[in-house]
Amino acid sequence: MNPNLPAPRALTVVQLPDGTYAYTPAEHLPAAAPQQPQQIVQHIHQAPPDRTIQRVALGSGMGAGAVAAGVYFGPLLVGALTAIAANLALLAFLAVAMTWGVVTIVRTVGGADAKAAAKNLRGRRR
Repeated sequence: MNPNLPAPRALTVVQLPDGTYAYTPAEHLPAAAPQQPQQIVQHIHQAPPDRTIQRVALGSGMGAGAVAAGVYFGPLLVGALTAIAANLALLAFLAVAMTWGVVTIVRTVGGADAKAAAKNLRGRRR
C-alpha cells in the first residue's frame, strides 16, 4: 500500500433517479430512518366452495333456485351419509366383538358339546 495515498473510503452503490447506478461514499448518504415493523393484517376465511356443479347446472338451463338448493343440501347430504357410515361401522365392530365374546365363553364354559356349538357358530359366520 502506498503511504502517500489517502486511506480508501467505503463506497456504496446507489440507484440514481434516472435508473443508473453510481458509487458514492457512505457519509454522503442520508441517514436511514429507523424502520418500523410492518403491521400485517391477515384475514382468515373458509375456502370458497367449488362452483363447478353450479356452472354446469346453470349452463344446462336449471334455475338459480335449483342451484342454490344443491349448494345448500349437497354438504348436508355428505354429512348425513358420513354419519350413517360411521354408525354402520360401529355396529359392525360391536357385532364382531360380541360374536367373539360368545364363542369364547361357550368354549370356556362347556365341554365337547360347547366346542361343537362354537365350531358351528364359526361356520355360520363364514
